[in-house]
Order: sequence, then structure tokens, then C-alpha cells
Amino acid sequence: MTTYTLSVFTTNTIGLLNRITIVFTRRRLNIESLTVCETERQGVSRFTIVIRHDSREVVEKLVRQIRKIVDVLAVFGYLDDEIVFNETALFKIETPINGRQLDVNVVNKDHNAWVVHWGLDYVVIEKSGSYEEIMEFYEFIKPYGILEFVRSGRVAVGKTEKGLVEFLPKGVEWEIA
Repeated sequence: MTTYTLSVFTTNTIGLLNRITIVFTRRRLNIESLTVCETERQGVSRFTIVIRHDSREVVEKLVRQIRKIVDVLAVFGYLDDEIVFNETALFKIETPINGRQLDVNVVNKDHNAWVVHWGLDYVVIEKSGSYEEIMEFYEFIKPYGILEFVRSGRVAVGKTEKGLVEFLPKGVEWEIA
């Protein structure tokens, strides 16, 4: 199975997420991760969608179908080596008084993770990186007692000289946010 990252640029329209995900449902494709945010152009949103599939042809058909949706401005599909990407995870870890002591220096220096909140009986640690790096840290931190774990979807930018919004349709005056 190959991992594909789709960057979908849209107008900021209510209900558009539903219309986009219906295309995946109809094609029986699972979305591995989904991140949505406004771009540097006011009124333009970016959906970063990660899927895994063994057929490039199926993914290309999916991209063509998404492009047909009203309010979709542009769709770009990428393999992992064509983008720079990351995810972020938060780990809520137990810190009982008589429990195993967490070495913050090891967390920071060896795993490039950061304590972002100290509570009385817990700490919250943030780890950014690839899925593999986050899961490696998960295995490291697991013996300390994970109270909560949450991982974001992928965020990605293309390895192009220009930003992708430069490829949006001409003739519209987009405002810089």
C-alpha cells in the first residue's frame, strides 16, 4: 500500500467537508488523517487528506472526482517524497509521588519532545514528527502510564519553489490573511 497526501484548496463553505468525504465513502476509501485550516489567503481553506491505496489509478480518479465539486479550487496529490510533512501528538502522563520518575532531559534531548503543561499528578508532553517517530515515543513513554493520547492529522507543504496557493485560479483577488 502506498501513502498519498491530497491537498484540496476550497472556498470556506459550510457543508463542503461532507461533500468531499462522500466521494471517499462512495469509492470505499478510508481516510487515514484529515486536517483542515484556512490558508494564507483569506477565504481559502486547505484540506490535507492522507489515504493509503495500492492503485495509483484509483487515487487519480478520486482526485478528478474531488475537482468536480463546486467550491473546490484545486486538488494536488503527492507521494511522501514530494512533500515535507509532520504530525503532532499530546501525551498526558501520570506522575504519582511514589511512581517512576520521568527524566525530562531524555524526553527533550533524545526524543525531541517537550513538556507543555505540569499538573499535580500528571504532565502533558508534545511530540512532533512523522507517524513512526510519534509511535516510537509512544512505546518509550508507555511504561510511565499514559492517561490520554491524541495525535493530529498530517500537515504538509509541497517541495515546490512556489506555494500551492499560487496555482489557484486566476482572476480572483485573494486577500492575504
